[in-house]
Amino acid sequence: MSIKDDVVVRVAQRRDVPEMVALLIDDMLGQGREGASDLEPYYEAWDEIILDPNAEILILDLDGRVVGMAQLNYARGLGRKGMRRCTIEAVRVASNLRSKGLGAVLIENCLDMARARGCGMVQLTTDKRRTDAHRFYQRLGFDASHEGMKLYL
Repeated sequence: MSIKDDVVVRVAQRRDVPEMVALLIDDMLGQGREGASDLEPYYEAWDEIILDPNAEILILDLDGRVVGMAQLNYARGLGRKGMRRCTIEAVRVASNLRSKGLGAVLIENCLDMARARGCGMVQLTTDKRRTDAHRFYQRLGFDASHEGMKLYL
């Protein structure tokens, strides 16, 4: 039996915030920008996200532990004949459980959620330094068709 058979994908709850923050920290990039000493900003973000009908967070639950997460944001644009799209963000799997198929389980569930919301496209960004993540998303059928840009304010 595979670990994939034991994992449950569910919608995150407020009580999951500390474990989700731990996943954000358990990351080469997150170590420098996240912190668990003050969870208040994360709870404030959670409270806003949960009120948005076009946002949700899925988690991977393994024996009551949060071992993966992804945030989904749904939007409709004028382009592509008003197509609804889903943006997947903050995808994380616990470092000690990577390369076991859990990320694929999580993303497949994200795709199912997007389809259920009537989305015709799913998009995501991934840091250029995450070469393993690039290969992972390409294996799942994602195409690096655009160049993303950010401007921090």
